[in-house]
Amino acid sequence: MDLLIGLIAGAVGGNAAGGIMKNLNLGVLGNSIVGILGGGLGAQLLSMIGAGGIADGGMDIGGIVGQIAAGGVGGGGLLAIIGAVRNALGK
Repeated sequence: MDLLIGLIAGAVGGNAAGGIMKNLNLGVLGNSIVGILGGGLGAQLLSMIGAGGIADGGMDIGGIVGQIAAGGVGGGGLLAIIGAVRNALGK
């Protein structure tokens, strides 16, 4: 369940980042795929280090909010990195 929350939040975060940063936008499908990957990685990394109150994997409100935040930030962050690399290679 924790991973699923991170993946969904990553897809949303990736699409939100693509909407905000038009020059890094990969399209809806690209934003979603990169966001899902980043969201899964972000949620897993933060749970491994115990940040955000999600280390115990609990389904309380704090754990869910932490998972959503980690997934969204991970998805948006990975989209920014991939978009910047793509733009740099395109020049």
